[in-house]
Amino acid sequence: MFAVTCTATDPDNPLAGLTLGERPEPEVPDGWTTVTVRAAALNHHDVWTLKGVGIRQDRLPIVLGCDAAGVDEDGNEVIVHAVIGTPVNGDETLDPKRSLLSEVHDGTFADKVAVPRRNLVPKPAALSFEEAACLPTAWLTAYRMLFDKSGLQPGSTVLVQGAGGGVATALIALGRAGGYRVWVTSRSEEKRARAVELGADQVFPTGARLPERVDAVMETVGQATWDHSLKSLRPGGRVVVSGATSGAVPSADLNRVFFLQLSVVGSTMGTRDQLGRLATFLEQTGVRPLVDRVLPLTRAREGFAAMEEGEVFGKIVFTGTAGA
Repeated sequence: MFAVTCTATDPDNPLAGLTLGERPEPEVPDGWTTVTVRAAALNHHDVWTLKGVGIRQDRLPIVLGCDAAGVDEDGNEVIVHAVIGTPVNGDETLDPKRSLLSEVHDGTFADKVAVPRRNLVPKPAALSFEEAACLPTAWLTAYRMLFDKSGLQPGSTVLVQGAGGGVATALIALGRAGGYRVWVTSRSEEKRARAVELGADQVFPTGARLPERVDAVMETVGQATWDHSLKSLRPGGRVVVSGATSGAVPSADLNRVFFLQLSVVGSTMGTRDQLGRLATFLEQTGVRPLVDRVLPLTRAREGFAAMEEGEVFGKIVFTGTAGA
């Protein structure tokens, strides 16, 4: 089968280890099944793997990709849940041995992917394969941040740090549909304008003083925006953290945290059940993932290069050769 594989890692030149070509079809352990991939979405996680972050060298070569939508062995249209783990109190993200597809097991950038049967979620007919493929990582992360971890009621004000990426665009669209007032920051005037088109109520340059303090901040940038995130919160407010793309060790500013009784809450991915509810939410509201571009899997290198250069607003989606 055709696949996109990480064969080597290089923190300075990640695309050097990106290999496109034939790979053996996946082995299928007991309790697992295969999905013929119709569409798969690119994440920063895939670039980090090529840089050597979160991957052991003895796992290479490994097929990249966390997200996919396709057809199972019985002909059902499905979305693939990317978290491989045993639920702890109903939540597989709490399994200390959990992994994402493409960390321990081959991922979704291939004609076929093997996954546990419980990881399959029915794809609503209203969603295209390309739209559904965007959900398992970025959109599920945003859904959990907003509707589970934030603790907010509709009508609350939420600040999203950094427009453009998959999680940020999902936060804007989902927040708008969920009844939140969504404010967004970005260094790019163009991305701020696009955030407004996507549903943001107000947009600001990165680090700008806000008209008022917000109820919660959705933080994926990390070190570069952390100080602004804490200063933007009302007393008793909450910052929900699901990433740190600019660095993971900012000043904690503990005086501000305890004096204003702020909460810092971590959030990682989501559960299979939350993925199912997310798909239903999109079906019912008409909200759809913003797709930056769709490329055949054979042109995956172009998508990786665009993400590495930051030339993305929304999700990059690859279409599988088996579904062509």
